[in-house]
Amino acid sequence: MRITTVGLDADDTLWHNETIFRLTQDRLREMLADFASHEATNAKLAEVERRNLRLYGYGVKGFTLSMIETAMELTFNNPPGRLIADILAAGREMLQEPVEPLPGVDQALAELAEHYRLVLITKGDLLHQEQKLAASGLGDLFAAVEIVSEKDASTYVRVFERHGTGAAEAVMVGNSLRSDILPALEAGAWAAYVPYHITWAHEVAEAPEVHDRYAQLGSISELPAWVRGLG
Repeated sequence: MRITTVGLDADDTLWHNETIFRLTQDRLREMLADFASHEATNAKLAEVERRNLRLYGYGVKGFTLSMIETAMELTFNNPPGRLIADILAAGREMLQEPVEPLPGVDQALAELAEHYRLVLITKGDLLHQEQKLAASGLGDLFAAVEIVSEKDASTYVRVFERHGTGAAEAVMVGNSLRSDILPALEAGAWAAYVPYHITWAHEVAEAPEVHDRYAQLGSISELPAWVRGLG
């Protein structure tokens, strides 16, 4: 079996992301402590996010708008003082968080880039994802970058045909079973699941019970050897 192309997710695969969202959600709960319990704030934010995904998509800007809507609903459209301004400031701080590759990412990508075409395939806000890639110092290792609104089987078929030799000769790597693994397998690609220590509820899914094109790796450092083994 020949492998020509390796697709990689960005957030929580190459650098931290969900941790930043969780810390900001903690701040929101404290801001709204006089109006709702922490559990009620979490539940309302999750509800609002699900409702807004098709409108705002993924990323910090959509999350910030969902936090504002959550605050409006929990304060019955009468937010006190600087509450909305404080939420906007929290969102702005998320956009300015430093980007540092996760352990082992630099070396793994450098090894892979010597033998395969690397394609970044990520969801989220276009400008912010481009900024994070530039700040990571990894940009030169990628032959192509695809920032998409959703990751489904048709996305992977299209991307691997455009930037490779088709899904059958491609590997997709990521931390989300729902977005990175299951649709890539459906498209006919290989898929390597590299778990992050926390997962956004929207991305939770069951791993394939048996699939000859699927593997779960302990860390991204194991990826080059696994991909070589496919050949």
